[in-house]
Amino acid sequence: MTALPNGLTPGTWNIDPNHSEFTFTARHAGVSKVRGNFETIAGTVQVGETLEDSSVTAEAVVDSINTRNAQRDQHLKTSDFFAADQHPKLTFTSTGIKAESGDEFALEGDLTMRGVTKRVTFDSEFNGVATDPNGNQVAGLSAEATVDRKEFGMEFSAVLGGGELLVSDKIKIALDLELTKA
Repeated sequence: MTALPNGLTPGTWNIDPNHSEFTFTARHAGVSKVRGNFETIAGTVQVGETLEDSSVTAEAVVDSINTRNAQRDQHLKTSDFFAADQHPKLTFTSTGIKAESGDEFALEGDLTMRGVTKRVTFDSEFNGVATDPNGNQVAGLSAEATVDRKEFGMEFSAVLGGGELLVSDKIKIALDLELTKA
C-alpha cells in the first residue's frame, strides 16, 4: 500500500469549480488545435488511509461547453458529438489508483460520454496542499488522458479535400483541479 502524498489527509475533498478546469483539445483540419472546456463541473475525491483506498467521482455538464465559438458549441451539443439533449453529463468514476513516482500516479476509471462507458487511464500529478485565505485546506491535482471520440459514438467525420479530418478522432482531456476539504 502506498502512503498518501505529503500533506494530503483522509476524508472527503470536493472539486472547487471556481478554481478548476476540465479542458479538451482536438486537431482541426489537421493543421491547428481547437481547445474548449466545460464550465460546469463537480465531483469529490474520497481520500482513504492509502492512495489505493482513495476514489474519485466527477462530472461535467455538456450544455456548459465553451470553445469560444457559439456555432461550434451548438454543433458539439448535437447528435454528431455529445447529444446533450439525451446525455446531459459526462461522468468519471475511478476504479483504481496506482502510484508511479514521486507525486505522480495513474488514475484509472470509467469515463461515460453519450451513454457509452470506456475504461480510461489519466496520467495524474498531486500538486500539493495549502490553506487558502479563508482558512480552508485545499489540494491540487492535474490529470491528462487521450481518448478516441469515435469509441464514444461521436461519429462525425467530415473529410477535407486533402484527406484530413475536419475534427481529429483523438481528443486530449486535461483536468486541473483544486479540491477543498469538506
